[in-house]
Amino acid sequence: MTILDRLDAQLDLSESERMLFDSVCTLARDQFAPKASHYDETSAFPWENVQAINALGLNAMFIPEAYGGAELSYRAYLACVREISRACASTGIIWATNFHAIKPVVAFASEEQKARLLPRIADGGLAALAITEPGAGSDATGMKTRFTPDGDDMIVDGGKCFITNGDVADLYLLFGKWSEIEDPKAAISVLVLEKGTPGHSVLGTEKKMGHRASSTAVLAFDGCRVPRANLIGAPGEGLDILFGSLNRSRPSVAAHALGIARSAFERAVAYVNERRQNGRRIIDNQGIQFLLADLATDIVLAESWLWRVADMVESGTDDFGIESSMLKMKATDVAMRVTEEAVQLFGGYGYCREYEVERLMRDAKITQIWEGTNQVHRQLIGRSFAQKKSNR
Repeated sequence: MTILDRLDAQLDLSESERMLFDSVCTLARDQFAPKASHYDETSAFPWENVQAINALGLNAMFIPEAYGGAELSYRAYLACVREISRACASTGIIWATNFHAIKPVVAFASEEQKARLLPRIADGGLAALAITEPGAGSDATGMKTRFTPDGDDMIVDGGKCFITNGDVADLYLLFGKWSEIEDPKAAISVLVLEKGTPGHSVLGTEKKMGHRASSTAVLAFDGCRVPRANLIGAPGEGLDILFGSLNRSRPSVAAHALGIARSAFERAVAYVNERRQNGRRIIDNQGIQFLLADLATDIVLAESWLWRVADMVESGTDDFGIESSMLKMKATDVAMRVTEEAVQLFGGYGYCREYEVERLMRDAKITQIWEGTNQVHRQLIGRSFAQKKSNR
């Protein structure tokens, strides 16, 4: 048993969570992993994988029982994200995006909204989180999408880009600015837009370096009439909801990245144990052993912090933004390093699609960019140590 196997065995899951996790591991290994290269090659949306996820009822694990779910721990959710992403990164982020978009509804919506909207996701619906715009990425205050009140409705005008699940979602958690509030921060608000709303259109999907089976859409909103009943919270409460949701989605992105890292590391270890050069296995070279030691240590330390942050969330800790940024930054940097080194260990074969580590390297790159670039997270972490200036 390797150190990674021992780490998994020590994962603190209840009996029911362990059973579900084992089922997810089997599904990911037997169904998702064999098809990952095909979906990457074709860029086809993996509907079969989504249907298999729904057959297990996985959406229910982050939705309370009162609204059709069977809520389990945040730790169990992260473990499942990692395992699905280990098999197929595209499928992993499709499912994780459901959590990213819907968890704020669970946390901040009214009882009426929860009862009306959450069962649709618990039953297998897809969700999208719509924040980014061409001029508003890491700086959400630059968004131009507007919500204009009109009686019992709101009129939505604007557009979004880089929206995961954007062309397939049933519900969109959409951020924009309330037209009657001038301050760019105070104006940010959030609503749920439902599939089929007149005036909502998908302008296209991106052709990407990695995660090719996960659709990334450009959206337009032209006079969309949305019921005022779909506004989450009050006008101007969107920024607090956004920050609260990102603190929980960033560990999810970290788990996703660590799934990619695990897959690349395991493939590299298997290869250097089998491949021979000059009559000896590659792994018998001390330099290769040192490299594997460093990569394994990076993975273990990042995963240990993943479970530490999960414990903070489970205990009800409110202030864990810096810990979440550290986790997202480190886990995604680890994923990029591990996949890059895996390609190098495979040599020329690593550059060929047949051996799949090149796909994992392409999939890893975006994890350093979305949910806040790692440069932004370094700034947030570093700024947290700045002491207040004295008046002297």
